[in-house]
Formats: sequence, structure tokens, C-alpha cells
Amino acid sequence: MTVLTKGTVINHYRIVEKIGAGGMGEVYLAEDEQLFRQVALKFLGTHLAASADCRERFQHEAQAAAKLNHPNIVTIYEVGEHQGRPYIAMEYIRGQSLKEILVRGPLPPERTIEIVCQICHGLTTAHEGGIIHRDIKPANIIIDDSGRVRLLDFGLAKAQDSELPSQTETTAGTISYMAPEQLTGGSITPASDIFSLGVVLYQMLTGKLPFTGEYEATIIYAIVNIEPEPLSKHLGEAPPRLQGIIDRALKKDRLERYQQMAELLADLKQAAVKTGLLGAEPRPEATREASVAVLPFVDMSPEKDQEYFCDGIAEELINALTRAGGLRVAARTSAFQYKGQSQDIRQIGKMLNVDHILEGSVRKAGNRIRITAELVNVADGYHLWAESFDRDIEDVFAIQDEISQAISGSLKVRLAGDKRKPLVAKPTEILEAYNLYLKGRYFWNKRYQGGLQKGMEFFKQVIDLDPGYARAYAGLSDSYNILAFYNLLPPLEACPKAKAAAMKALEIDPDLAEAHTSLGWVHNFYDRDWVSAEKEFKRSLELNPNYAITCHYYGLFLVAMKRFDEGIAMMKKARDLDPLSLIISASLGGTLYFARRFDEAIIPLLQAIEIDPDFALAHAWIAGSYVEKGLLEQATAECRKAESLARGGTYATSWLGFSLGVSEQRAEAREIAQRLINQSKKQYVSSYHIALVFAGLGDGATTMHWLEKAFEERDNWLVWLGVHPAFDSVRNLPEFGELLRRVGL
Repeated sequence: MTVLTKGTVINHYRIVEKIGAGGMGEVYLAEDEQLFRQVALKFLGTHLAASADCRERFQHEAQAAAKLNHPNIVTIYEVGEHQGRPYIAMEYIRGQSLKEILVRGPLPPERTIEIVCQICHGLTTAHEGGIIHRDIKPANIIIDDSGRVRLLDFGLAKAQDSELPSQTETTAGTISYMAPEQLTGGSITPASDIFSLGVVLYQMLTGKLPFTGEYEATIIYAIVNIEPEPLSKHLGEAPPRLQGIIDRALKKDRLERYQQMAELLADLKQAAVKTGLLGAEPRPEATREASVAVLPFVDMSPEKDQEYFCDGIAEELINALTRAGGLRVAARTSAFQYKGQSQDIRQIGKMLNVDHILEGSVRKAGNRIRITAELVNVADGYHLWAESFDRDIEDVFAIQDEISQAISGSLKVRLAGDKRKPLVAKPTEILEAYNLYLKGRYFWNKRYQGGLQKGMEFFKQVIDLDPGYARAYAGLSDSYNILAFYNLLPPLEACPKAKAAAMKALEIDPDLAEAHTSLGWVHNFYDRDWVSAEKEFKRSLELNPNYAITCHYYGLFLVAMKRFDEGIAMMKKARDLDPLSLIISASLGGTLYFARRFDEAIIPLLQAIEIDPDFALAHAWIAGSYVEKGLLEQATAECRKAESLARGGTYATSWLGFSLGVSEQRAEAREIAQRLINQSKKQYVSSYHIALVFAGLGDGATTMHWLEKAFEERDNWLVWLGVHPAFDSVRNLPEFGELLRRVGL
């Protein structure tokens, strides 16, 4: 056998250096001289290459593994042979193996769940493709420099339908991570990989293997016969949901284990949500400001018909506290994730990255109202302040102000501006108008088409009762903006109404941050008045620096202006303020996609999908980065998922058409384009989205035709025309440059 040294050429690969070795062979870093990229070459060990059966099995099973196409699986480029030794050419990943990371000790539960969920995604694709890995262990799990988890070493994988003669199963794999059936010669199924992943999960949490022994025989005996020590012995206070997951994954009888990775993944996600293990990184204590989350108040009314009122009280308190100054307040979207849940305050605080929690209840009967509120220190669970208010309903604004002032005092927050000015201003003298406003916001926050329109009806009723109710106009403006953006109303119809409502709100109350944000949106997405848009966003942040929605919309604006670093930083600020917001996580992924940071874009989108697998927008947006990375099958699968979940609008359908066109599935892509065109004759359909399908098909003339129509329609999405990678196929056309000039980009 030739010694592989630096400079050795194998096919079109030039060896750079040896980067690893093990019982199955060696791995070398090499340069691909045809495609000018670095690859990893894995050679089967000489002792195994001497066996014709082993070489044939290696070839067959590696070819099967090469069919796998998933962002959490290292891509296999080629299978070959050099002087009698089979090799695999695969993607070279810069990063660290999980084995190297665990040398430093166990990982926090939140990071453990994040990593294992990504492994589950990769193995789900492998198992669906009929491939069982058989050697899941930390050394075969790489965390790349962007934080993404990558599975490798599918050269040991077993094709479930393989008809090749089988070697003894115990010769493949690493004993400490092997399932009992692997050690005893039983049938290997996806549940075998699940057992191995359970071992890895236990090791990540505790820093120790669940089955140990001085000799191989004692390790094998432990795996087959002995239950591992409970997590609590090593962790102290172990999350019970994680203990239950590990117990089921490590069942000796494979039929009692999880049978599919999807089951394990679902339980991990549930554990993350229920126990609050996906929180933001805590801030250093030296720079940590006072922080609080206001949870939805509980409806204690006899008829249980005051949910909208309870939500409204909590939201009003959030708005009031953000105006206190020197206090970081968790945004509504994230805090309301815990609605109806009985969960440990400490876990909620960790998840939301706050030190204090305000919770309470509302009991409303006739004209009387009883509001109970209590402020809890997350660190020790003790109450810092608690109070009950029994008043007439007309006193609701005074009660809110008393609560806000008491919290500010308890947290020793220095109030901004005039201390004599109430934090909760009385928005109306007409109580019914306030009641209708809370109903409007309740339905607006549901963010689906029927909910938005129902919310708008309530806002209009508020204005009919009290034409001076500024925030009702802001709510109406927000509703029209969202309906236009998601193509549920034509922009030419919706956006002028949104603008008029925002300007009316500011005429009544020039210091209403929400209205400045609404007007900034219209200036950005409809007027294409970039100077005015930025002015409104900045003014809103001056009035309310903690308003996550402003940070979100301002971030979108900055990226459209190609100010990528500023835009991504602003979007991350929005995420810090509202860490559980699905739309903000998806938008962060979208802005990173527009900035062409495709690997980074995938991460927040996967996180959004992990929190809510039914969030259609994240499935659609992630497809864009998958396309740019050449993961076309994965992109199309995500688009089909998005289309099945979308409730109205055409964005998911258009992304599906685009990915099909790029994937050379032209007939179906054209069918989707025609379907959208036919639909546009009956109702409003975004011409920008029709253009997107033709861009995927590479039809430049037709793409430009529909982009021109989008310009005539003042389509909101044109704001991103200058940065959208999907339109690179027409970017060099003179007419595209002329359109950019007319748009103002």
C-alpha cells in the first residue's frame, strides 16, 4: 500500500494532511483540483480493505448514504478506490467534534437539547432513506463554526434493504454507545440509533457514560442488563422531562424505545418549551439592568369570558413599564407563550432572560373589578410586592398605573421624565371604547386573516365611539399594513388607509411610539420614502427603546438598504427583547439570507421551526438558503410543508414554484405559475410572487414582466429587490437595473 503523504494525488484530489484515524481507517484533508474546494477523504483501513465482502459492503452502503441530502448531515461527494483501498470524498467541516467539546465537561441542558434536536433532524432523513447509522457517538458529531450540528461517518451505516452478506454486527460501532441488539446479534432498526443517541444525550448532560466497566465484557453486560444511574445523581436538580426521555431512549427492549426519531424530537421540543430550556444567553451581571416579564393575567370571572380583558391588562402593563426607563421588559409575544401553563417561575425567568416576573388575575362582575398582582424574584421565588385592588371598573386605568409605579419602586427603577406623570395615561373617557380596543388587540395578535379583519372591526367601533382614541387608529394602521404585506389585500387599497390611520393617531398623540412605527412601515414598504421611514423608526425608539416591533421593522428596512451589519444587529436586538417570537426569528433568518450569510440564516429558522413546527413562514424562508447551498430536495420539501400550513396568501406557493424551477422540475413549476396567474384574475395575488416562480425557471423576460406589474401595484416586497438572491438570474439585465432605479434602490 502506498503511503499517503502531502502532495499525493488521488484521482483529482491532492492530499494536504492527515487529520484523523480510527479503527475503520484514516481521514485526510485534500484539495479538489477540479472544483477548487477542500474535501475530507476517508479511507477504509487496510485490515478491512483486504476483505472483498467488506469492500463491497463499504461501496454499497456509502453509495446509499451519499443519497442523503440534509443540512445536519455531512455531504458525500464521491466514492472511489485507490490502490485497492476504498475511499469516500466528503464535505470538509471546520469546527469541533462533540467529543472534543465534552472534554471540557458536560453541557447545559438548553445547549444539549439544541444539539440533539439537530441530530434528530439529520437521522430522521437518514432513516426515511433506509439508512441506519449504527455508530452514533460524540466523535461522529461535528459542531461547525456557525454552530450547526453535522453528522458524519455514514460509511459504517447499514442500508436496511441491503442484500449483501452481513458481518457480525458487533464488529461495527463503538461498544459504549451500542444498543443491546447490536451486541447480541439482533436485528438493527432505527431504534438502535435512538439508543446510541440516548447514550450521547446522557453523556452531554452529565459528562459521564451511562454504562461503564473496566473491560469490554463488563460494559457489554451493563448495556444489556443494568439501568443507568438517574440524572439527578450527577446534576442535582434534573429536569424530569429529560429523565423521562432518556429512560425511554435507553430501554433494553428495542420495542419499548422510541421507534422513530420524530417521536424523540417531538418530546425534546416539548421539554424545551415546557421547562424553558431555550432562553437567550444571560447578560453579564455587571451590565445587567433591572428586568421583568409580565405574564398573561388569569381570568377568574364566573363566566370565564374575560380572556381578552385579562390579556389586555397584561399588555397595557407591558407598555407602561417599557416607558419607565432603566427597565428591560420582555415583549408580549414571548411572555404570552406561558399563557395557561403552570410552570416554575425560575424556568420562565431563565427562558425570557429576566430577573422578575409579574403575574396576576382578574375577576370582573358587573361594574366591579378585582385585580390581584404579585411581583416575584426569579432567583429565589420570593414575592417582592403583592396587592389586590377591588374597585369600580372605571378605575381600571388608575389600578394599572398603581401597579406600574409599585413595580418601578420595588425594582428601584429610576423613572424617566416627570415623576408626577402617570405611567398609564387614560386613553378615553368612554369605558366601552376601551373594552372594544382590548378586543381589537386580542384578535390582531392572532395574526391570521380572519383575526386581523375581526380586530379591525373592533378598532372601527372604538373610533365610532371615541374619535380621539389614538391607539385605536394605530391598531387599524397595523392591521392594514399586515394585510397588504401578506397579500391579503392589494397594497393600493390597504396602504393608503394604513397611512391615514397612522397619521391620525399622531395628530391626536404625537408621542405614540406605535403610530410612528406604523407610519415608518408605510413609508418603507409602500411610499419608498427611505428618509421618512428611518426618521419614524428612530423617533419610535426614542419614545420606547424596548419596543421589539420597531426594532424588527427597522431591521428589515436597514437590510433592504444594504446596511447589513446594522440591520442584523437591530434584528438581534428585537430577538433579545422578544426571544420566543416566531416572526422575529424567521425575519432574522430572512435578513441573514438577504445578506447572503446562508449558513447563519438557517439557524434561527430551524429554532423557529423547533418551537412551532407548524409555522409556515419559517419553512418557506429556510428554503431560500437551502437553494443557495444546493440542497434542492430539502428546499422543495420545506416549501411543500409551508404551503400545506399557510393560511391564506401566496408566499408559500410562490417559494414552492421557485424551488421546483431551480430543481429542474419545470412542469410542476409552470403549473404553479399558471395557477397563481389564474387566481390573480379572481382576487389579488402578488405579482412579485408570480415573478419569483419565473425567476426559478430562469425565464428572464417573463420575470421582468411580472416585476413591472408588481411595480404598478406598489407591491410591498419590492423593497428587497436589490438584495433578494432569488432574482440573481435577472440581476444583470438592463431592464432590471432600470426597475431598481425607479423603485429607488
